[in-house]
Amino acid sequence: MQEAFTLPKLTLSGALLTLCGSAIVVYLIFKRYEPIDFSVHLPLLVIPPTLALPLLLQHLAPLQAVFISFSVYYATIVLSVVIYRLSPFHPLARYPGPLLLKISKFPMGWVTFQGRTHTHGRALHKRYGDIVRIGPNEVSIRDTAAVVPLMGSLGLPRSSEWAGRTMYPQIRSLISTSNLAEHAARRKPWNRAFNSTALKGYEEIIARRATQFVEGVGRQQRVDLGTWFGWFTFDFMSDMAFGGGSEMMRDGDDASIWGQLVSGLKWAAVLGQVPWLSMYARSVPGVGESWKKMRAFGIQRASLRVKNGSHSRDLFHYLNNEDGKAEAQPPFAHVISDGSLAVIAGSDTTSGVLTSLFFCLLRQPEAYANLQAEVDKLYPPGENALDTKHHGDMAFLNAVLNEAMRLYPAVPSGSQRTTGKGHGGKFIGPYYLPEETNASIHTWSVHRDARNFSMPDKFWPERWLIAEDPALQAQTPGFVHNASAFLAFSFGPANCVGKNLALQEMRMLVCLIMQRLTMRFPAGFDPQTYDDSVREVVVCQKGKLPVLVERRPGF
Repeated sequence: MQEAFTLPKLTLSGALLTLCGSAIVVYLIFKRYEPIDFSVHLPLLVIPPTLALPLLLQHLAPLQAVFISFSVYYATIVLSVVIYRLSPFHPLARYPGPLLLKISKFPMGWVTFQGRTHTHGRALHKRYGDIVRIGPNEVSIRDTAAVVPLMGSLGLPRSSEWAGRTMYPQIRSLISTSNLAEHAARRKPWNRAFNSTALKGYEEIIARRATQFVEGVGRQQRVDLGTWFGWFTFDFMSDMAFGGGSEMMRDGDDASIWGQLVSGLKWAAVLGQVPWLSMYARSVPGVGESWKKMRAFGIQRASLRVKNGSHSRDLFHYLNNEDGKAEAQPPFAHVISDGSLAVIAGSDTTSGVLTSLFFCLLRQPEAYANLQAEVDKLYPPGENALDTKHHGDMAFLNAVLNEAMRLYPAVPSGSQRTTGKGHGGKFIGPYYLPEETNASIHTWSVHRDARNFSMPDKFWPERWLIAEDPALQAQTPGFVHNASAFLAFSFGPANCVGKNLALQEMRMLVCLIMQRLTMRFPAGFDPQTYDDSVREVVVCQKGKLPVLVERRPGF
């Protein structure tokens, strides 16, 4: 007769050592292979402590055995993670940074949730220097020597940060495409859409929306300028991406579309800090609803645009290959994704810059007056302020735009790149980044570094005029202006593809506003409240900007 199987008799300490050993093995599996599939996570995290229960039940009561088995198992995994990440054997051990950020990205997730990554990052660089370890495998850099090797033509691909930011990782937009060859191919229709010929064709769309903005604001006595700029850019980008579909300047935001956009970006930013967490978040009811609604908006508008066609060559015309220049028709899912990207990226970023620009101008009346004088000279009453023919001669207009984007860059913490897996490490300027290291240039810190710009925290548009004139430089002792440190539109082959459209849009609207309206802060307004309300959630989001509005004589 065959004897029944009996478990080996281990002491309690022996059973616990066996449990700890299995936990270390599982930790090494996670470290080596980084599985992201829930079907892999579950057995690795549940089966070993469950199998250890019979060994512990020889010494402990059932509930006690369950509690000790799972808590010891998880504690061992966590302790292994902490010890390795803080040890001198970690590949990034040479770089300084806060203790908690070396251990986990969750603290940075909380900072991101609060919208403080721009100011928090600058504080870290002030304390630790030009390179700071802000995650177990991530660094932030405040050194212009790293810009070209990190983001240039021979630079690094995007990291998994964008995979965590999307609710639909299987359908990637241009900005979330990490493969360099695929990114270059996906960018071709965008490049056609934003060349000089195409931009000329968009002037009519911009002019119509800019006129609507000035007429709408001009009927008010007091407005939140940030809200109106948001409505303007969303209406305009909806025209560009889908041939219309948004009338916020006419109807307000009754459908809370702007609120959904802000909410979606906030959660996208948080999940981007911990990309693997997004896999679980996608399966939680209610999480990502704002993204889903924005995608539904994109699908609806794209379908109508295809059905109804368009009387003008908008961005969708190129994304959907209506110009017939691409060899193959792009998947409709890509068209929807890129069209939605255009609306989100093109509206929130541009509205933020416009709001910050007028905040800076209203806080410095001398700069406001100088811009007013330039506009009045080139666009006197009777002259069409929406005509772009004078833009090349408007040095001060371009200076105030650059200065606003320097102080309030659209993407303050920069675009994260990675050395990837299987390719070894790489020198990024003077810094060696080991394999599987994520890195970004902290634009907010670079723009506000006294080594790059004189009086870095001051709104001083004249710096851009001095930089172009050697005679003025000779009259300005100690003047510092590092043009390579200006990263308002990122850098390299993956820079902001809509740069020229954004500049044209802002120049036309600003000229029309300055020609027809006068603005000022209401009594009692504290400008510091605007700076305090600026948040970064993927992009720099504006605060509220209450202003009093009057029409100028003759308008």
